[in-house]
Amino acid sequence: MYHAKAYSAASPTAPLAPTQIPRRDLTERDVQIDILYCGICHSDLHTVRNEWNSVMPTVYPAVPGHEIVGRVVGVGSAVKDLKAGDLVGVGCLVDSDQSCPSCRANLEQFCPNGVFTYNSPDKHLGGVTYGGYSDSIVVDRHFVLRVPSNLAPAGVAPLLCAGITTYSPIRRWGEIRGKKVGVVGLGGLGHMGVKFARAFGAHVAVFTTSPKKKEDALRLGAHEVILSTNPDEMKKHAGSFDFILDTIAADHDINALLGMLGLDGHLTLVGAPEKPLPVASFALLFGRRTLSGSLIGGIKETQEMLDFCGDHNITADVEVIPIQKVNEAYERLLKSDVKYRFSIDMASLRP
Repeated sequence: MYHAKAYSAASPTAPLAPTQIPRRDLTERDVQIDILYCGICHSDLHTVRNEWNSVMPTVYPAVPGHEIVGRVVGVGSAVKDLKAGDLVGVGCLVDSDQSCPSCRANLEQFCPNGVFTYNSPDKHLGGVTYGGYSDSIVVDRHFVLRVPSNLAPAGVAPLLCAGITTYSPIRRWGEIRGKKVGVVGLGGLGHMGVKFARAFGAHVAVFTTSPKKKEDALRLGAHEVILSTNPDEMKKHAGSFDFILDTIAADHDINALLGMLGLDGHLTLVGAPEKPLPVASFALLFGRRTLSGSLIGGIKETQEMLDFCGDHNITADVEVIPIQKVNEAYERLLKSDVKYRFSIDMASLRP
């Protein structure tokens, strides 16, 4: 065991502060990574402030961070395909049983014994896992991803959560080229949904409540922007969409969005509103529409996503910050005051 520098929260009301955390020594299947960048996900904030207490109560001290990019500095004896200096990534998962039906289907995110990158039981050291707000991490090789060398590491970090969260449902839906696709919301998730849908060849429209976001939506690749608070604009597009990706994490009118779908249209939720959204049966029955949810992606699909990003030069739009500004970043995140994801430069944690 060795100790790594990190930032942790001691309670739901405590600011993140410098600390040291234990990291396990390499087992034969492990990879040790010096972390270069770690994205800030809204899930980090929820965990630090114990806002998911009823589902996943936070164990303190908590070290968040599951959008990790770094350099390999050591590998276990059984790891033959990675070496020191390789650029790699770690996302939301660091372990699973690798034997259940979900794991055998490359859907580790649904493994009943899956281990999240932070705030999950740590079978190696006891306690819970600690995330990427740190200068170093040790992870089982199966959960370490190769990062294309042509992509800027700071912008790659959010791909490990925001990227795969939006890529997976778009890819799974089917052939999207030439289809009309809507992306609801233009935040950390939404801006990635726009980039992926456009790269797949779809006609992309962004639904937003803010007229100020039109220019940026078009810059990111949208063909048009629909102001969802404007009844005339909504009526104009009613029944015309093949697929809609809903990234909103706040209360909103899901039935109005279902009404935008055409025959056999599909809407996937990737945002997680705190309260249940009421769904009208008739919004689904008329038009034979479907509604689903999606949770990140498996390791194989996440590697596929990274390779796709490498081929199409896709990264997240990020604001790079030092770790010392992480608490300020959390306050700004609550105000949606970032375009479109914070990426922490972990060089700021080192001497």
